[in-house]
Amino acid sequence: MKSPVRKESCHDPRTVVQPDKGALIRRLNRIEGQVRGVNKMVSEDRYCVDILNQVAALQSALDAVAMLLLESHTHGCMQGAIKSGNGDEAIDELMAVVRKFAR
Repeated sequence: MKSPVRKESCHDPRTVVQPDKGALIRRLNRIEGQVRGVNKMVSEDRYCVDILNQVAALQSALDAVAMLLLESHTHGCMQGAIKSGNGDEAIDELMAVVRKFAR
C-alpha cells in the first residue's frame, strides 16, 4: 500500500524541508552501502555480470528516490507555485528536471 504524500515546505526553494526526510535518508544510506559493495566487488575482481546486476539494482534504487522527491516536489512546491501564480516558471523547471530522467 502506498503511503500518502505529504506536502513539503517550500518557502525558500534553496532550502526545502522534506516531509519524509527519515525515509529518504534510510534509502540513501542503503544505496551508499550498495555502492560500497559494488566497489568491493570490483576490488575483488568479481564476475562482471554480478557487478552489472548490482549496478542495475543501484540505478533502480536511485530512480525510486528520485520519484519520491519528484512526487513530493509536485505536491508541495509545484502546487504552491501554481496557486501563487508562478505556475509557468515552476512547470518549466519541473520539465527540465524530468528531461534529465528521460534520457
